[in-house]
Amino acid sequence: MFSFSRALFLSVIFLFSPHSIGQVLPDYHKIPGLSGNLTSVGSDTFASLVSLWGEAFKTYYPNVNVQVHASGSSTAAPALIEGTAQFGPMSREMRLKEVEAFEREHGYQPTALKVAVDAIGIFVHEDNPVKGLNFTQIDSIFSATMRCGGDKPIQTWAELGVRHKWAKRRIQLFGRNSVSGTYGYFKQTALCGGDFQKYVNEQPGSASVVQSVASSINTIGYSGIGYRMAGVKLVPVAETGNRYVWPDKQSIADGRYPLSRYLYIYINKHPSKLLSPIEAEFIRFIYSKQGQEIVEKDGYIGISPDVAKQELQKVTL
Repeated sequence: MFSFSRALFLSVIFLFSPHSIGQVLPDYHKIPGLSGNLTSVGSDTFASLVSLWGEAFKTYYPNVNVQVHASGSSTAAPALIEGTAQFGPMSREMRLKEVEAFEREHGYQPTALKVAVDAIGIFVHEDNPVKGLNFTQIDSIFSATMRCGGDKPIQTWAELGVRHKWAKRRIQLFGRNSVSGTYGYFKQTALCGGDFQKYVNEQPGSASVVQSVASSINTIGYSGIGYRMAGVKLVPVAETGNRYVWPDKQSIADGRYPLSRYLYIYINKHPSKLLSPIEAEFIRFIYSKQGQEIVEKDGYIGISPDVAKQELQKVTL
């Protein structure tokens, strides 16, 4: 059940500590005369973060216009391939077929930049007394294939020991649509690569998943934890058994929370050419002290100076 990407995450997660001893991210300093347009097409999950970066960047450069289009991670690769966007935010890694399509068009692979650490939360109605869920139970609720060890579907909260009259009603399921990176990551990780059952109500955005969960007591949904709102509660999660882990910043940063993930921005960087000044400066801003403070304020985990340096090396000659 322990995927390669999950193992890789844990093997290097110490790099993501926002409190690396003796290290600080550099302050951002503007350059003169920068103007132009930046377009971002991709993930809905951290669209607000990209928008906040854009707004802050514009305070340095009033003549820069930043447009953010957030329809889902699957829209990022086509936009980069077609040249309709300079930045492709994704809440998952590009699939092989997406990388191959980009390479056929441009002759080289896209560049992936890790910009923050996030987690998927399991949300239920605020009055639901469930204490926690493991991957076998989550898979048995959401999946038609049950590859995580379940032997039968879970269709009511009563089957999970909830003792209320409403618990005998069928569980209402909410999740993202198939263009979402959250959908793909959740399918691969929490469903062990299995298929969703047909009763999942697919939503076009992360916020709408959580809003839907708040609408009725017998609901459950998955979404980025940053979309928590009144009327719902997060459920602690375990890979196996009942040693549930609450998704706070520490458990996400150290990898104990089992639905932690990287957030990426993909770009079209020719191996032997410099980025345009406006693209290079926006990336430099993201990896600055000011850029990563915005990450933390928006509810995600900022990256360390080591990782910032490592990622910036990908966009320099």
